Amino acid sequence: MARLAQGGTWDLAVVGGGATGLGVALDAAARGLRVVLLESHDFAKGTSSRATKLVHGGVRYLAQGNVSLVREALRERTTLLHNAPHLAQPLAFVMPSYKLWETPFYGVGLKMYDALAGKAGLGDTEFLSRSQTLACLPTARPQGLKGGVKYWDGQFDDARLALALARTAATRGALLVNYCPVTQLLHSEGKLTGLTCRDAESGREFIVRAACVVNATGVWVDELRRQDAQAGGRTVKPMVAPSQGVHAVVDREFLPGTHALMVPKTADGRVLFGVPWMGKLILGTTDTPRGDLPREPRPFREELDFILGESARYLARAPRREDIRSLWVGLRPLVKPVGEEGESTKSLSREHTVLVSRTGLVTVTGGKWTTYRAMAEDVLEKCFEARLLARRPAGVTIDLPLVGAPAPGAVATSISAAPGLHLYGTEAAEVASIPGPDRQLGGGLTARMVRFAARHEYARTVEDVLARRIRLLFLDAALAASLAAEVGELLRSETGVDPKAAEFRELAQSYLRMPV
Repeated sequence: MARLAQGGTWDLAVVGGGATGLGVALDAAARGLRVVLLESHDFAKGTSSRATKLVHGGVRYLAQGNVSLVREALRERTTLLHNAPHLAQPLAFVMPSYKLWETPFYGVGLKMYDALAGKAGLGDTEFLSRSQTLACLPTARPQGLKGGVKYWDGQFDDARLALALARTAATRGALLVNYCPVTQLLHSEGKLTGLTCRDAESGREFIVRAACVVNATGVWVDELRRQDAQAGGRTVKPMVAPSQGVHAVVDREFLPGTHALMVPKTADGRVLFGVPWMGKLILGTTDTPRGDLPREPRPFREELDFILGESARYLARAPRREDIRSLWVGLRPLVKPVGEEGESTKSLSREHTVLVSRTGLVTVTGGKWTTYRAMAEDVLEKCFEARLLARRPAGVTIDLPLVGAPAPGAVATSISAAPGLHLYGTEAAEVASIPGPDRQLGGGLTARMVRFAARHEYARTVEDVLARRIRLLFLDAALAASLAAEVGELLRSETGVDPKAAEFRELAQSYLRMPV
């Protein structure tokens, strides 16, 4: 907060601490720019902690003929797995075939996927017999099973990857502040010159001057765009059409083993995943339009019915509502091709869009976690083209290891198999270095882990720790609620502010509440 109060002019102010904003902040800081990032809540509080946990090239885009997008995603998949092997790892997927045509049809498409990946491939696509498919998916429904196809993609820990981006950006000099919402954009002579923000804990206001402001607030980007346009007496049309994806987490007994289940086309044409993650199984996801933008979206009944109903078509023993350990929803920013009159628009891929307004506000939305780094490069390129920033050489993050990455050749802990309360890469040693006594709080969480989250990972509330520093809320909401009081006491001793334990218990209960 002292650095924020110093004044002066930053090269770049980023609004939004999700995957996109953090990626932009890291790329800019790595190029030597003076960067400040402001997040209204916690880093990755929104969409960026609620992904299906897949680092993928986008098989479905191949089916659509969008080869360039698949190539980009496969390239970025390789880069991410290389720079953060503790947070992103290869994972084998199996498509079970219950019709004779499915194995050759999907198999040929996935062989093309392998060919596009080239040397960046994670493993060869294999045609599986019925017995081989059951060996990979022991609890797949055996009736009518003809065989299957096995292919490789990746998975990751999304919220902890966001934290790794934040911590890595900080090592390059960036200032990152969570719980500091932007309250107003500042203009002079028709140009954007900075913003004001407010520390949510103290209420203190800050003026932030910046040569360039990037609006990376995900599904909420239109709010800043409207404010920017109103300053010049203009209006803008919304560019985001939000869609929500629902995920249900159950015990691994419903699909043991090391392979993920992938159904490319369900009864109504959607995709279904069963992904092993941190000792649990994630089932999802849906794609349902919605008109509002809640911070904690909840599932619709038909979405949960779809997940459980389709799971029953492919699993010998399908989970029921009472088997769900956590039920959570993420909003996706689907982009409409609109902008204000005179706005410079460049759709850099079918997945994400970058706009520069008349005043110089740079807005980015859409995209997916896998391509966050390429998106960041696109955003900065747009800033350079608009002459908001002096051009700096690109490519600085291609071989930039993220904080916590183990030494080359070291074996990283498995994200899919290990229980949720474990540490990755060099983080175990960092936590062990915290002085003072340690104790188990439950479920593998220790007092030192909480203190480490507060001292080095920006954690301020119980939710920050149990939802995003440790992923317990997304894995077992009841267990997370039971730890709220102890975690809260430790956080209060570290930060001196209210850790909001009671609010977290209410939130955890909502992750156990089934829609009716």
